[in-house]
Amino acid sequence: MSESVTLQGPNLSPGPRRNTWEFWGRVLVTPYLLIFLIFVIYPVGYGLWLARHPSSYEQLLADPIFFRTLANTVIFLVVAINLKMLVALFLSGFFIQTRWWIKGLSLLFILPWAVPSIPTILSVRFMFNPEWGVINSQIFRFTGLDGPNWLNDPTLALSLSMLMHIWKSLPFWTLILIAGRLAIPTEQYEAASVDGASKWQKFRYITWPSMRTLYLTSTILSAIWTLGDFNSVYLLTGGGPADMTHVLATLGIRYLRLDLVDQAMATIVVALPMVLPLVFFMMKRLSK
Repeated sequence: MSESVTLQGPNLSPGPRRNTWEFWGRVLVTPYLLIFLIFVIYPVGYGLWLARHPSSYEQLLADPIFFRTLANTVIFLVVAINLKMLVALFLSGFFIQTRWWIKGLSLLFILPWAVPSIPTILSVRFMFNPEWGVINSQIFRFTGLDGPNWLNDPTLALSLSMLMHIWKSLPFWTLILIAGRLAIPTEQYEAASVDGASKWQKFRYITWPSMRTLYLTSTILSAIWTLGDFNSVYLLTGGGPADMTHVLATLGIRYLRLDLVDQAMATIVVALPMVLPLVFFMMKRLSK
């Protein structure tokens, strides 16, 4: 005959405790959701609502500055991003060396990314002033030549804006690629050295295959951020001369200053076909 024993004790059911944690979790998340709705969803939705009229896009397409801006944006993306990432890939191999002076140099290298953009870019703008800037008044004075009118030439001004963008963001992407290099096992390089591999062969068969996914993902993310880069162009050239160096990130501000809110919002909508594919490929790579 079996005897069953029932133990009486406190109720250890996780139900009430879990409900309590869920309640407080929702309470703590609610302020963040409200901030997201107020400062993200509402402005974007309101902007799309303002740009709903076809006349906004007709006026935008009728503006000759828009097509120049579109070309500037494509040039900015293609040239600045590829040049920046290639230089970052090269410098990531340079800064992983263990020499003592490289560590000191790396501290100076990271300063452009660490300091605020506004005073830095405005200082560079003053340096390139054709009349009293330090570039023309000090450096070109020793050559006996008059320095170029840097910011009043559309090609030079846009080129300087791209260089400013590269200079400011290059340390960040270099650090990302340095982390990717340091994640590669050193045993692979030691085995390659034993086999007599050159530096180029080590990069081709070890470094690049290990960093290819990181490099491409960083390039896509950099393209998204570069498309929204406002400071490098607006603070350095103001879109000038004659609105010839605007990109899509700064053209909207021009329309806002002219009290053309519909066209400003239409400019943002026009940029979406560039952003959305990049976001799609970015999320697809991250999901893998």
